[in-house]
Amino acid sequence: MKRILLLSVLAVIATSCLWGQKLILPVPSDLPSHAQREQINRKYGMFIHFGINTFLDEEWTDGSKPASAYCPTQIDAEQWVRTAKEAGMKYIILITKHHDGFCLWDSKYTEYDVANSGNKNNVVETVAKACKKYGIGLGLYYSLWDRKVNGDVKDRTQDAAYNDYMLKQLEELIAITRKYTHIVEFWFDGGWAKENYRWPIADIYQIIKKREPDCQVGINWTIGSPDKLDMNVVPKEQKAGYPFRYFPSDFRLGDPHLPGDNDPKVFTHNGHDYYLPWESTICISQCWFYNTKDNSFKSVDELEKLYRHCTKNDNVLILNCPPDRDGRLRAKDVEILRELRDRIGL
Repeated sequence: MKRILLLSVLAVIATSCLWGQKLILPVPSDLPSHAQREQINRKYGMFIHFGINTFLDEEWTDGSKPASAYCPTQIDAEQWVRTAKEAGMKYIILITKHHDGFCLWDSKYTEYDVANSGNKNNVVETVAKACKKYGIGLGLYYSLWDRKVNGDVKDRTQDAAYNDYMLKQLEELIAITRKYTHIVEFWFDGGWAKENYRWPIADIYQIIKKREPDCQVGINWTIGSPDKLDMNVVPKEQKAGYPFRYFPSDFRLGDPHLPGDNDPKVFTHNGHDYYLPWESTICISQCWFYNTKDNSFKSVDELEKLYRHCTKNDNVLILNCPPDRDGRLRAKDVEILRELRDRIGL
C-alpha cells in the first residue's frame, strides 16, 4: 500500500511539472458545483454503443478483427440524436473507442479506425454536428484499456508510450467536436485492466478541463474501498467518506450497477471531501452493441421504475440504444422511448 501511495504522489508531482502550472482539480465541497448541478439537471440521456462489435455479434473483441469488418450501409446520426431529443433526453454519450481499440474517427495515431474501414464516415464529427443541430448535449465514451495497441497490460514498459498515445487521441476528439459543440461529459472505461496508479488520470483531467472546463469527467468504478483502494465497490456498498479510486473525477460510475435508496454523495481524497453524483447505465434490450440475436426488450413498466429509481437523489440515467448495421436505431427502440417519454411525463 505504501508503494502504491508513493507512486500516486510521484505521478501527481510529475504531472504538475509536465503542465508547468497549478493543476486544475475539483474544489472540495459537500455540495454540487455549478457544472455538477448542470449534469444533475440533464438527468436523462442516451448511451450509443456503435463500432466494430456491431458487425460481429459480440460485446467485446480483442483488436484482432480487421477494420474492414466495420461496414455500416449508412450513418444516420441525425436519427439517433433526433430520437433522443424527442424522447426527452438532454444528452447522448457516444462510444468513440471501445476495448477493441477501433476508433470512430480518423485518428492520425492509428490505422485501426473508420478511415480504413468499410465506411469512412467520421462518426464523432457527424454526431457532434447533429447534437448542435438539435440542441442536445454531447458526451464521449473512451476506453482506457486498448486491446489493439496495449494488449499486454502486464508489461509496464509499454505504459509511457500508450499513455502518450491515449492523451493525443483525447486531444483529437476535443479538437473535432469543439468546432460544433461543447462536450458535456467524458465517460472513461477499462481502468480496472491495470493498477489505478498506472493511468495518467491527472493528465487526462487537465487536457479536458483546459479546453472544456464544464465537462464532467467520470471513470468506471470510481470509488475504492478503505481496506483496498484499487477494487470495485458496487454503489449499494459505498458509504460516505469512502476513498476515490480514480482522482480527479466529477461523478461516479460502476457499470451496470444501480445506486442504493440512500445513495451517499460525499467521498474523500487526501483528507478532503468531494461531492459526486451517480450515473447509471442501463440497456433498453439485453446487449450493449447491436446483436442479431438480441430481441428481448425491457418493458415500459420496467423502464419507468428504473428511470424513477436512477434519477432520484440527484442522480442521472443513460439508457443504451444500439444502432444496427444500417446505422439506424431499431424501430422497437424508438417505439419504446416514445412510450416511456409519455409515461414519465417528459
